[in-house]
Amino acid sequence: MNTTTAAVAPLTIQDAEALVDVARTAAEAAGVAVAVTVLDAGGHLLAFRRDDRAVLIAGETSTRKAYTALQLDAPTADLVGAVQPGGLFHTLPTALDRPLLFIAGGVPVHRDGRLIGAVGVGGGTPDQDHGFASVAVNALT
Repeated sequence: MNTTTAAVAPLTIQDAEALVDVARTAAEAAGVAVAVTVLDAGGHLLAFRRDDRAVLIAGETSTRKAYTALQLDAPTADLVGAVQPGGLFHTLPTALDRPLLFIAGGVPVHRDGRLIGAVGVGGGTPDQDHGFASVAVNALT
């Protein structure tokens, strides 16, 4: 029985820049000024860009959305209900030192079925941010 696992290429800076470019292009086409954050599998910043017209908090929200999507390996749009009273993760946003954000706009990035990073978008409505992040991730894979 072979227990060797094939290596999966990590998220590169070129991948990260492509994610930023695609998300920003989608946002610009919709007339929305955004910030985009890309994290690698370890949660380290690979790329960040905030449109100079985006609200200042968009940078923070994009980073927290990416971090949340990475840590829970799920789009933040799918987790919003889990933090409501009675939800599975109701106390999670305040239980950890790291800032999680359960607002749509964070999407994990997979390659060959393995989690390799995440992208977060902030600045539009939650649905818009999720759409921009999803378009970027779908273009990468």
